[in-house]
Amino acid sequence: MKTGLVLEGGAMRGLFSAGVTDVLMEEGFSFDGAIGVSAGAAFGCNVKSGQIGRALRYNTNYCNDPRYCSLRSWLKTGDLYGAEFCYSTIPYHLDPFDVEAYNQNPMDFYVVCTDVETGKPVYQNCPISNAESMQWFRASASMPLVSRIVEVGGYRLLDGGVSDSIPLAYFESIGYERNLVILTQPRGYVKKPNKAMPLMRLALRKYPALLATMADRHNIYNRQVAYAESREAAGAALLLRPEAPLDMSRTEHDPEKVHAAYDHGRDVARKNLDRIRSFLSLPSDKE
Repeated sequence: MKTGLVLEGGAMRGLFSAGVTDVLMEEGFSFDGAIGVSAGAAFGCNVKSGQIGRALRYNTNYCNDPRYCSLRSWLKTGDLYGAEFCYSTIPYHLDPFDVEAYNQNPMDFYVVCTDVETGKPVYQNCPISNAESMQWFRASASMPLVSRIVEVGGYRLLDGGVSDSIPLAYFESIGYERNLVILTQPRGYVKKPNKAMPLMRLALRKYPALLATMADRHNIYNRQVAYAESREAAGAALLLRPEAPLDMSRTEHDPEKVHAAYDHGRDVARKNLDRIRSFLSLPSDKE
């Protein structure tokens, strides 16, 4: 039975997921495959490279650096989150990504992007770390309006969360039968229609299929949450999520709030260790 790890996005809310996954790594949990969306891809790749604490470290160190995320970066480069700084300067110079460890880990790591021409999700396995895989990670996390379209693999792509925020059904479809799903919104959260759709329609008018998906995104998301909960009720999935709404913005610049979201993820993981062991059929410390 193949086990999977499913990581929702949510921009800086992804620090909650990083807290959960760091505890999973510390406790020796492993998965046959993982799939990340947006921040779930950009931060989740550290699971395959085995770098505990790295996502927290660079986010707290650089959340106030205008090269990382700022209006200045958006006006200067077209990307709110600076592509060169986030996907080259940090991983190759300031806080090195462990390419060798990533490449040697047999776990598959998939990312989800959205094809701007069709509005459909694109799923890409990134078994090795190289310049192209970094572009897939970037594409998955490239939020509409504040990011340039990323061209990679013959596609023109934006944020995977537009079309498939919680890719549990896809992972099941390719053989992952038992999935730990990390969400970044608390139980009971219901996504509402996007208030920025008038601006989206103006800025992205060349991509009607993408706009149609974006207009329906709240319905897609709410159905995916309901599906994930139904799979948990059936015993095929285990959901971990914040116990309350995270006190942070999608582009949080306060290191204390970034750290608090991460710590909350660690707390939730710790509270659920026995449930996770049981779900993945691993022995408990008490046994």
